[in-house]
Amino acid sequence: MIERLQIRGLGVIADATIPFSTGLTVITGETGAGKTMVLSGFALLAGGKADVAMVRTGNEQAWVDGEWSVTPDSSAVQRVTDAGAEVEVEDGRARLLLARTVASEGRSRAFAGGRAVPAVVLQEVSSSLVAVHGQSEQMRLRHADTQRTLLDRFGGVPCLEALAGYRAAFGEWRATVERIAMLTDQREAMEREAVLLRLGIAEIEAVAPTPGEDVELDRQAARLSHAGTLLLDVLAAHDALVGEDGETSNQDLVSVLSRALLALERAAEVDSNLLPILERLDEIGSLASDAAVELATYATDIEADPSRQAWVEERRHELGSLRRRYGSTIDDVIAWHAAACASVAEVDLGDDRMRQLTGSEVELRAAVVGAALVLSRLRATAGLALSAQVTSELHALAMPDSALEVRVTSRERIDEFSTHGADDVEILLRPHSGADFRPLSKGASGGELSRVMLALEVVLAGADPVPTFIFDEVDAGIGGRAAVEVGRRLARLSRTAQVIVVTHLPQVAAFADQHVVVSKGADGIVTSSSVTVALGRDRVSELVRMLSGLDESEAGAAHAEELLAVAELERAAGR
Repeated sequence: MIERLQIRGLGVIADATIPFSTGLTVITGETGAGKTMVLSGFALLAGGKADVAMVRTGNEQAWVDGEWSVTPDSSAVQRVTDAGAEVEVEDGRARLLLARTVASEGRSRAFAGGRAVPAVVLQEVSSSLVAVHGQSEQMRLRHADTQRTLLDRFGGVPCLEALAGYRAAFGEWRATVERIAMLTDQREAMEREAVLLRLGIAEIEAVAPTPGEDVELDRQAARLSHAGTLLLDVLAAHDALVGEDGETSNQDLVSVLSRALLALERAAEVDSNLLPILERLDEIGSLASDAAVELATYATDIEADPSRQAWVEERRHELGSLRRRYGSTIDDVIAWHAAACASVAEVDLGDDRMRQLTGSEVELRAAVVGAALVLSRLRATAGLALSAQVTSELHALAMPDSALEVRVTSRERIDEFSTHGADDVEILLRPHSGADFRPLSKGASGGELSRVMLALEVVLAGADPVPTFIFDEVDAGIGGRAAVEVGRRLARLSRTAQVIVVTHLPQVAAFADQHVVVSKGADGIVTSSSVTVALGRDRVSELVRMLSGLDESEAGAAHAEELLAVAELERAAGR
């Protein structure tokens, strides 16, 4: 439950702290006293939209913070802890602090447990702590989406699980349908592209290039076109190493190295320090001899071969033609060929893929229809129960001849399904026995809609409970006996949950366990001193003001005391 709400710089409220207790708390006060700002404060703590117009003129920011007492294992504590905030636990209860600021320049910040958090955290936390119902919620009750959501909430876990299963099947089916449509749209273009790819593949396969072939042919072409000068240069290098035809002379390199080795061998016998140099010269001689042998072998392979040269040039021309079309190198051409073959294979397999997808679509369609049917049946069953229970509540709210009907209409064609299922959910009201059932969106008055909303919340409190309910003028548009019944029903709801009500009706206020009065000072400002818990005669005086607008009316006082007596009997009956 919420124990305290503090507001600073919000609308007419300069600085005020509002205490709350268990049971039913009503907040009353004259028009413009700031009751609406109390609801605005709750809305901010629930992660609602921050509006700079809320900030009191002259203030740099508006500040709202609330303190809740919850069980340590509650989902709200878990979510705040996940956000990195700390929660104090004392005497088996967790104290949860939520806060929100709105700066005059427009920036808003949210806090949980004293730590800055995204506003969405406040939304998630407050959803398990508070259900706020104002006139805007009553207006949303007229919408089909809201009515369907209420029915699913009432249906509980079976309905919500069936909805989740349906959505998973529906999403998979829709993805398959879109894939089929995409392939169908692309098929003609893909087939045209495949025709061109097949021409390229045939051209490359006719030439049959091998990896690196263009580089090797370039080398061969250079060798064949320069065979004469290449042979002369190789022979000259060979002669410089070992002499012409292998005959040594005083000028070839091998002979010179041999003489140097002989001289150094003699010198090394005298000084062993020369041995390393001797070894290097010996190695150089061996390398020179090996090079001479390799040059001789290479020279024997050099010959002018016009036919080979013609073949190489023709092959290079074929490969060049491929490179101009499909890649800068033959390796690129081969890579293009592989990719093109894969693309053509995909097109060739298009019929098989389409048949596979079509078969999957049929199976998924059946799964969606089956899941929708299960969901529809659960909704229909829940609708009957919700209709009966809300009708019973309406009878207790001074609408004895009224009836509410939750109508579930299922579509038959899957292309008319949505992510919410195959059903249209509509809530209809018959306000009295002589009237027809009419949709809430068309036939309900403000007072009737208020009582329908209250009746729904009372019923839903058992199916989807939250610890605190907040109602803003749920009694709008009603009075007299109906107002007394609304007060009595709110008091009964408060036996199992904390209920906070902003009201103008004394018949409702009389049933409160705690009566908070908000008033403006002479300067038009609401401060903590302007928020009081009315007790005894002060409470009677406030009820008199609400009844007649007169502060010293004996008749009003008698009426107020009578209302308090009726409320006390109700509380006694509930003990």
